[in-house]
Amino acid sequence: MRLLKVATCNLNQWAMDFDCNMKNIKESISRAKEAGAVIRLGPELEITGYGCEDHFLELDTVNHAWDCLKELLVDDWTDGILCSFGMPVIKGSERYNCQVLCLNRKIVMIRPKMWLANDGNYRELRWFTAWKQKGPLEDFLLPSDISEALLQTTVPFGYGYIQFLDVAIAPEVCEELFSPMPPHAELALNGVEVFLNASGSHHQLRKLDIRLRAFIGATNTRGGVYMYDGCSCIVVNGDVVAQGSQFSLKDVEMVVAQVDLDAVASLRGSISSFQEQASCKPKVSSIEVPYRLCESFTLQMLLSSPLKIKYHSPEEEIAFGPGCWLWDYLRRSGASGFLLPLSGGADSSSVAAIVGCMCQLVVKAISEGDEQVKADAIRIGHYTDGQFPTDSKEFAKRIFYTVFMGSENSSNATRTRAKVLAEEIGSWHLDVSIDGVVSALLSLFKTLTGKQPRYKVDGGSNIENLGLQNIQARIRMVLAFMLASLLPWVHNKPGFYLVLGSSNVDEGLRGYLTKYDCSSADINPIGSISKQDLRRFLKWAAVHLGFSSLKEIESAPPTAELEPIRSNYSQLDEVDMGMTYEELSVYGRLRKIFRCGPNLCYKWGTKLTPAEVAEKVKYFFKYYSINRHKMTVLTPSYHAESYSPEDNRFDLRQFLYNARWPYQFRKIDELVTRLDGDRVAIANEASGLRSDGGMGVVAAGSGNPSVGL
Repeated sequence: MRLLKVATCNLNQWAMDFDCNMKNIKESISRAKEAGAVIRLGPELEITGYGCEDHFLELDTVNHAWDCLKELLVDDWTDGILCSFGMPVIKGSERYNCQVLCLNRKIVMIRPKMWLANDGNYRELRWFTAWKQKGPLEDFLLPSDISEALLQTTVPFGYGYIQFLDVAIAPEVCEELFSPMPPHAELALNGVEVFLNASGSHHQLRKLDIRLRAFIGATNTRGGVYMYDGCSCIVVNGDVVAQGSQFSLKDVEMVVAQVDLDAVASLRGSISSFQEQASCKPKVSSIEVPYRLCESFTLQMLLSSPLKIKYHSPEEEIAFGPGCWLWDYLRRSGASGFLLPLSGGADSSSVAAIVGCMCQLVVKAISEGDEQVKADAIRIGHYTDGQFPTDSKEFAKRIFYTVFMGSENSSNATRTRAKVLAEEIGSWHLDVSIDGVVSALLSLFKTLTGKQPRYKVDGGSNIENLGLQNIQARIRMVLAFMLASLLPWVHNKPGFYLVLGSSNVDEGLRGYLTKYDCSSADINPIGSISKQDLRRFLKWAAVHLGFSSLKEIESAPPTAELEPIRSNYSQLDEVDMGMTYEELSVYGRLRKIFRCGPNLCYKWGTKLTPAEVAEKVKYFFKYYSINRHKMTVLTPSYHAESYSPEDNRFDLRQFLYNARWPYQFRKIDELVTRLDGDRVAIANEASGLRSDGGMGVVAAGSGNPSVGL
């Protein structure tokens, strides 16, 4: 038996904070050595942090990375352990995203990334060049100060693997695993048994299964040990033998596995097609290192066994993902807490529940002995005399303000729901009336113009009605920021509070928000989460987080409460929007994920005529394009949904449209005419489609994302 102990880690790196990153890297190496591991894998670009963006274009960023690597190599950090470090490297005139493999104070190999992530949130081609050469490894001339410190002039650079005396090892960097022709397939035929995948991939709802299927698929038909650092896991011959947590407040988390490489050789030897393909494989360059990593079998060595894969439900992901993100942002920003305009509706209540979950996570981490979380909590919560958080509600009272900003249009029901939820979470809650400020502005307007706008229910026009609603919404934003900056002073606390936004992804897509209202904040934990997912989260949180009032909040019809309530009229979101939140999710997925290709007649054709479907589509795109400009000032949000309309980073599109879409809408009308658009086209399930309307493989998951989970 060839026994190999390997370690992969989750590190909470911070772009451009080299001291923080080095501290985490060193701690991970120490833990790996303590566990007896001889291979340690860290994240992609871990020395600089993955999110440096245009800082990667600065030579200082690259030079600082080399300085940090030198610090790791001149000391004993790599003694007896193969470490893969991620950093940018300039070769000639090109900049590459590289994994630098080091052992015993020497650089063994530099492996540049071959297939760069360049869609969705990723812009790697803006900063890096993809390595396209598959020939012999090239000699890379090390920077002079590195060369002098290591007594090493050159290092092999390029695509290849390392052949030790007892095992062959190769890197595969993040996106390469998901490419049409991943390198591990060819490398396996060349005898590589251990694959090191350093990743910078972000969390997204329901994404973990996609990753795990890729790791499992990489090794179950061709054998191998696959190490991955994003949600750290280790897979052997298609079985997960080690898996880290998906969400954690820890800066360093390590998983370790002891594997038998003879099991890899045995599987490969039993697959005839593998043997045949290996016999005529394209040869991949390699480096020979006269060093042994494996140990022989003893009774004291236990092999890692297959595990049951751990998945979080989407509701848990919404609680723990944004909850960890909020804590990280709070402790790094220097703020003293959060302030949330809490309306008692589903969206702001979801944000409040996530902050409550964050407080629970902090107290839990402290109780489990996490000294870093404890130190941060003492500093942020201003604890003295050796005290620290032991109760999540008490901690929330110190770091979380909630404010109900009511008006004459607010109902007692939402006011009560906000108050009860605040009590359940433990926040410092205020109930404020904004009517006086609204009246003052309207008096000023009347003085200036001689006119008094009226609501639609009182005989006013749509323009007057919208203007009166926007005044209330924007006053709330101004008041929120004023309170966030001054309330700590009022309560003799240092610092400032971060204002939390609470608009969801569907409202952003439709533009159903006032520009510079409470959607404008410092950060937004739900800005990329759909209304449907949030409603399911509220039901879950009512039970599992202990905030029972959320059940009533979830069941209440969504309303902005910006218009007067009358016996025959109550403002409702879906009526105002002219579409349901479920429909918005469908539009969002088709527009972004499936690039508008699939025909909604297939999805809604059992209930609606082609003409009715066409009107819905045209109505959506009319208001999407009218309101697109709002996305340019959308509050930075936690990225959890693949159809986010955020213009700044994710959804790069123009913000000035011809909202009449004359050519496109004409084409839709022509199609309706061809389809005999005044009758329902799909009568029943005899057509072979499901009753909810199938849309084919290309549109899988574009409807209700919970179906099939």
